[in-house]
Amino acid sequence: MSHEDLHPPKSAALRAMYWRSEILQVMYWLRGEGFGDVVDAPLLERFLGVHATIGLTYLDRLVEEGYLERDGDWFVLSPTGLEQGAAEFATAFSDFTRPAHGECSEDCWCHASAEEAALCAAERTGHVHE
Repeated sequence: MSHEDLHPPKSAALRAMYWRSEILQVMYWLRGEGFGDVVDAPLLERFLGVHATIGLTYLDRLVEEGYLERDGDWFVLSPTGLEQGAAEFATAFSDFTRPAHGECSEDCWCHASAEEAALCAAERTGHVHE
């Protein structure tokens, strides 16, 4: 099953957890890639495929829960949100980025970041796109 086949859960509690994870991962990724620290609802709509009004509902909820800080229409990860975003991102991509036993040495850069692990795996499989 691909990521495109996944749909948010139907129960309100699980749906809130799902969107918290998705939003924090995207915000953490955007920050890590140098695209900026702040997002608004329309930006999330582009990355997550949700309507801006739905995104705004969950963004407001994440502010209430302490994961985000709000400045007008813009949102930024709080220290708690940054920590949780990193954990969500690492968990989501750990199966894809963890090298198989014996394929890399202990000093390989792939042990330092998810991006390096993905590039290392791509290099090992011959799927490098530069």
